[in-house]
Order: sequence, then C-alpha cells, then structure tokens
Amino acid sequence: MLRSLKDLERYTVRATDGDIGKLVNFMLDDQHWTIRYLVAKTDGFFEERRVLISPISLRLADWSTRCLHVALTRDKVKQSPNVDLNQPISRQQERDYYRYYGYPYYWGYTGLWGMGAYPSWLAAGSWNGPAGAHMEDDTDAHLRSANEVRGYHIQGSDDAIGHIDDFVIDDETWEVRYLVIDTSNWGFGKKVLVAPHWTNFISWEQRTVYIELSREEVKGSPEWNPSQAPSREYEASLYDHYGRLAYWDDGDRPTRVLPPRQPMSSHR
Repeated sequence: MLRSLKDLERYTVRATDGDIGKLVNFMLDDQHWTIRYLVAKTDGFFEERRVLISPISLRLADWSTRCLHVALTRDKVKQSPNVDLNQPISRQQERDYYRYYGYPYYWGYTGLWGMGAYPSWLAAGSWNGPAGAHMEDDTDAHLRSANEVRGYHIQGSDDAIGHIDDFVIDDETWEVRYLVIDTSNWGFGKKVLVAPHWTNFISWEQRTVYIELSREEVKGSPEWNPSQAPSREYEASLYDHYGRLAYWDDGDRPTRVLPPRQPMSSHR
C-alpha cells in the first residue's frame, strides 16, 4: 500500500521488550529513491538520542495503532553504533551498522534490497556482502534526510512549479513512488504527485529538483488529496495524464512518444 511519510511521523517503534521511541525522520537513498532507515527518537529507557532502524528489522506494522514492531530488543538498539545524523552517513558507517545487526548488505546487487525487492528478504541472511560492495568509496554518501529534502524547489522544463512537501512510499518495499509537490505559491493551489524517475537531475547546492515536465502539464494533472492514500485508479489517471507507462503495467498499454530523457545526474 502507498503511504505518506508525513503520516508515518510520530509512529511508535516497539521492540520485542518495550517501546524504543517515536519516528521523527527518514534517511532517503538518493540513487534508488528508497527509504533505507527510519530515524527514531528514543524514549526514557536510555539517554535521549536518535537511532537508525532499518526496514529489514520490521516484523509487523499495526497501522490502526500507529505502531511499528521490530525484531530487536531495546538493549540491542541501545548498544547500536552511534551515528551523527547531522553529517552525511558514509558507506563505512553503514557497514558497521549492518555488521552489528548481522544483516547482509543491500548494496552491490541488482535488486532494490540485495537480490530482491523487499527488505524482509534480508532479515535471515548473513552480513557478508558481494566483493563489489567492499570496493566502494567509503566517503561516497547517498543518504539524505527526508526532512532536509522537503522544501526543495521543483523546476520544470520551462518554469518553476513548486516545492517538495512530502513523499509517498510503498510500505512493503519502502521505495519512494512519488514526490508530493505543493504548487500553492505558483498559483495552482493544489498538491500533485510526480514520480521520482521523471526527474532530470538534482542540485543539492541549490536545493532544486529539475523535472522533465512543463508547468502546464503539472498544472493540469490530477489533484492529490493528502488525507487519502493514492488509489490504483488515481495512479492510472496520473500516468495517463502524462502519457507514461505505469510501473505496474505489463507493457501492452500504448503510450505517447516522449522526447529523449536527459541522463540523471546529481549536482552537489
């Protein structure tokens, strides 16, 4: 199911022996548009700090009580590597984290999470990753705070469109399906959804995401109601509006021919 990240904020993270704390942020993989870590602010069972919780550890999501149950003890979380979330998270820090919890690496494979699409598939593995994963540059960070990226400007192919207000994710794969764009300051007066793979590049220095859509195209797109999860019917109307092939489509549905897409690059 698709869910808004804002809706997940303040969810309780519960260990096998008690509460860990509340969700306050998420760490976003800017290469694969996937949430790699949940950030929880710990409660009083040890000194207050912000800890990383991988979706790999999730065992049950109780959406009715706004509680995420993880297959960890509070002491295990308490002793976890301390990561300064005010600084970019390096690959070496991720290795230390994965070794501590005994998880296999998600990077270095062809799948979103290792060889597959779901983080739960890594839960029973061992932490030894592929040889290629050990060769990566430890300083090459690709994790971004979702709270930081909110507010980034959206620049269309012809004009400014709005800013990122939120993210819509798949609650099983934790992939970001859509950026929520607030167009209210540009006269549209509504929130719209744009798929991350419709972006051309991101300027981290300018806090701007460039997309291959015109202002008029976005202005005419179906309005999104933040109080409701996007239905498949809504998603179909969105992809039809832009003439794009939907991610769930088998390839038989025709789509209009689009101009060649520019290569994705990150300006830092």
